[in-house]
Amino acid sequence: MAPFPNVAPKSTLKYCAVEGPGVNLRPVPPSRPAAPTPRRRVGRPAQISRQAIAEAAYEVGLGNLTLTAVADHLGVSVAGLYHHIRGKDDLMRLAAEHTASRVEVPLDHGQPWAAWLSEWAAYTFDAFVAEPLLLDQFLAGAISAESIAGTTDAILGVLVRQGFTIGDAHAAYQATSSCALGNAVKAVREARARAGGRSDAAEQHRVLDQHGPDELPYLRRLLACLVAERPDGLGAGLTTTLAGIAATRDEPWQPVAGLVQEALAARRA
Repeated sequence: MAPFPNVAPKSTLKYCAVEGPGVNLRPVPPSRPAAPTPRRRVGRPAQISRQAIAEAAYEVGLGNLTLTAVADHLGVSVAGLYHHIRGKDDLMRLAAEHTASRVEVPLDHGQPWAAWLSEWAAYTFDAFVAEPLLLDQFLAGAISAESIAGTTDAILGVLVRQGFTIGDAHAAYQATSSCALGNAVKAVREARARAGGRSDAAEQHRVLDQHGPDELPYLRRLLACLVAERPDGLGAGLTTTLAGIAATRDEPWQPVAGLVQEALAARRA
């Protein structure tokens, strides 16, 4: 401790001349150090939950989903997320379930059941193609029955009100959903192949080139048909599925193709 606490040590004193005879110097106390900047008070950490994380993941989007992105969206640290989720895979499952729970069935305004199911199939197809990672999670069994229970109940209700038994309603729902899902898998697979510089058609042609011209004749005809006509896989599949349902119900099946096309055209508008 300095012997004179109110005087700075000699080595730190500065001097200035004082007017008058001779050379007189007087010490100038050193300037006081700047007052420290007050520390910013840290507020209480953001309150989060699995539900809040699920909503943030939905807003971020499955295609951009990372732990860091969700943490930044919520204003918390990645470590804070681990109090509620087990890791990236758990986050993906949580986001997929939340997305599935937000599905809205088409409005029932009295349209024929075939038209309504076509709208449902188109919605399902578009949702999976738009979010391929949602499709991956669905196929992996990550979407629980609980998260889609409300959707399932609403769909069954529409069909039962149009004269289906509960068993027939469930069968029609399953057949239509399977058609939409199968076409979505095909579309996502083809999109990923194109992104990787491949295509199904190119692979098929490569296989044909390895065989004689008289071999695999039906595959050759199919490829020629696909190139010439470019059929709508979803529309064709739905027409076959729904026409079959109409036939089993002893209803006219001929109008089904027109109802399917109208529903698909409306969704593109």
